[in-house]
Amino acid sequence: MKRRSNIKRHFNPLAAALIIVAASSLVIGYCIAYPQYAKDTLVIYVCTMVCATLILAISTYIYKSKRTSIDEKDITKIIEDLNTEMIIWSDNFSYVFINKKLRDLLGITADRSDKKEAVWTAFGINSPDESALMKIAGSNSYESSFRNPQGSLVSIAWSTSPVKKYRKQSVYLSTGFNLTELKKMRVNLASANDFFHSSMELAEIGLIMSTDRKIFRASPELMRMLGLKTGTININEFRSLVHPNDRIQFDGAVRSEDLSEIKNIEVRLRSADGSYRWYSYRFKSIAGTGNTLPLFGGAVIDVTQEHEKDILIERLAYIDEVTDIANRNKLVGTGQEIYDSCKVLNYSFWMIVLDIDRFHIINDTIGYNNGNYVLKNFAHILYKFVTPGGLAARISGDNFALLLRDYGDDEMPTRTVKSIQDEFSKLAVDELASINLCCSAGYSKMPEDGNSFLDVMEHAEFALKSSDGTQGSVCGYEPSMHDSIIGNTELEKSLALAIDNNELQLFYQPKINLATGRIMGVEALIRWIKPDGTIVKPDAFVPIAESSHLIGRISEFVLNEGCRQNKLWQKMGYPSIVMSINFASSDFYQTDLKDKVFEALARSGLDPQWLEVELTETLALSDIDFAVDQMNKLRDLGVKLAMDDFGTGYSSLSYLQILPITLLKLDRSFITDIEHDNIAYEIVSAVIRIAKSKKIETIAEGIENNVQESILRMAGCDYAQGYLYGRPMPPEKIQEYFDMDEKRDFNIKRK
Repeated sequence: MKRRSNIKRHFNPLAAALIIVAASSLVIGYCIAYPQYAKDTLVIYVCTMVCATLILAISTYIYKSKRTSIDEKDITKIIEDLNTEMIIWSDNFSYVFINKKLRDLLGITADRSDKKEAVWTAFGINSPDESALMKIAGSNSYESSFRNPQGSLVSIAWSTSPVKKYRKQSVYLSTGFNLTELKKMRVNLASANDFFHSSMELAEIGLIMSTDRKIFRASPELMRMLGLKTGTININEFRSLVHPNDRIQFDGAVRSEDLSEIKNIEVRLRSADGSYRWYSYRFKSIAGTGNTLPLFGGAVIDVTQEHEKDILIERLAYIDEVTDIANRNKLVGTGQEIYDSCKVLNYSFWMIVLDIDRFHIINDTIGYNNGNYVLKNFAHILYKFVTPGGLAARISGDNFALLLRDYGDDEMPTRTVKSIQDEFSKLAVDELASINLCCSAGYSKMPEDGNSFLDVMEHAEFALKSSDGTQGSVCGYEPSMHDSIIGNTELEKSLALAIDNNELQLFYQPKINLATGRIMGVEALIRWIKPDGTIVKPDAFVPIAESSHLIGRISEFVLNEGCRQNKLWQKMGYPSIVMSINFASSDFYQTDLKDKVFEALARSGLDPQWLEVELTETLALSDIDFAVDQMNKLRDLGVKLAMDDFGTGYSSLSYLQILPITLLKLDRSFITDIEHDNIAYEIVSAVIRIAKSKKIETIAEGIENNVQESILRMAGCDYAQGYLYGRPMPPEKIQEYFDMDEKRDFNIKRK
């Protein structure tokens, strides 16, 4: 295809026509010039013209049938060496040109005479088909596939455009784009994707990604797990699938900025079947670069079965066995997660710590089963007030905690506690009818009141301990509380060590028989003597002991040491006297108090008549029925009972008929001005007369001078105690008292 048509080169129809016209002009001129020869000349000319016309017509037909619509010399040079597959072809394939790129692909040579079959192969048509030909000619995009001589599958996308149209044929230029390698890449990529998706499906791992944390793309496996209809889900739709109690953790995760490390949360999501299931969401954030967008997301794994398998372990680790609510471990873990979310989301929570008032009395009076019943029902009451994302937990024995979402209401903690108190008081029925069920509370705010959740909880406990001590008190945390609580805490630690190191000692204050002037008994008073000789008085450490439950150990020491010391004096030959000891409220209301007293007496060998238990009026009357029962048990042992500080509490003389006491102690407030205050004298005289009518002995405390002593003796008081006779003193000083009494007796006998 490097030459023009021979017809075009050797025969020109236009030149032939000019020759005929010129010849006709010469013949006509000759006939005019020579009329005698005109007839013959015309006959010869006509015959000649007929032959010439026939020859010209045949030549023209041959020329037209052989002529093409392209300029082969120019076009073929251009497309021959182009690096893409190209074909020039007429619609009847009378003319075909295939460039080198396609010839090499088809495995044909340039001089192949019949290229029609090669073109059909290139177009992917097995047999000549006019409809296929029209489809190719009329389409700008046509894809074909065929196998090359080596047997490899070749795919080409053809773009065909008409070059020129003649009367009966059209000529087209088809340009190919080889898709073979691209198809291989697509197949490999599809295989990789299939493998990836299959792996995710087999492992039951869903993926969710986002570039702006507003619109998320979900993997097919996650769509299946959550029942999503599309692979695109916005943040609000995704959040609506999260269980309401887990949304704060989810919000904190999505909005968190510090995600350079992989983080993990476990939340409940509404699944394809409509139920909530537990999922582990492992996520992180990848910063954007100049060529990439930032990416946030991670893997979502269904861990419901693991949760179910671990439920027993979790109950042991995180669920309180008595109340079935969260325990301290669960509170600390979840509380820190909520604290972190509060910092990210600018949320606030109230941390409320609650204590059941005088719970030990419940255990001691109606038994531990009923005590557990109270704890369980108190927990259920708390659970009613838990807000979404919050938590109720039992911290320790009778201490509970409540985490509540703050919605801008500063009165919320107090109002909630009051509602809890109202609900709790309704439990006082049947066996609990005689008990005043109430609770006290302290609260703090998160995250404002601490650098961690433990700080916030500790500050709520500070607030609880800083209350005025009355039942039902509610106190909010103030930073000023910290120093005083820290001081008390340090004192509590030191006191515990002091008990272990035997730094506690008993001092004794003498009691005098007003009729004889001789010592008739002593009151045992606890003292803390540090190694450097410093004496710490009870007022400084007993309240701390009562709040920290160290008071039980102290009371046990006082009971056993008092009995031991009194028996020792008897063994030393001193006169028998009464040893008076004091019990705190928490000790007196223990059900095994009688057993403890009996054991102390048996261990020391002291006769019960020489032991006296002193009770304050307030303590004895706080639960009158139980107090009477407890006192009768002690009286059955033979132990004496004294009511201390009479007149400072309920001041009801009618209780003297109920309480089985043997001694009534008149409070020092009546004695201080008895020599000047006639009303005080009348009150004291009246009480003494009533006590005598009930066969109850009386003792006045706080006597500091002889006038007071004389007035009380005349009023009929039996015994006296005060600085006039001696301050609290160690055992050896009491022995000096005994010695002075003996000398006084000796001198009286000599006289």
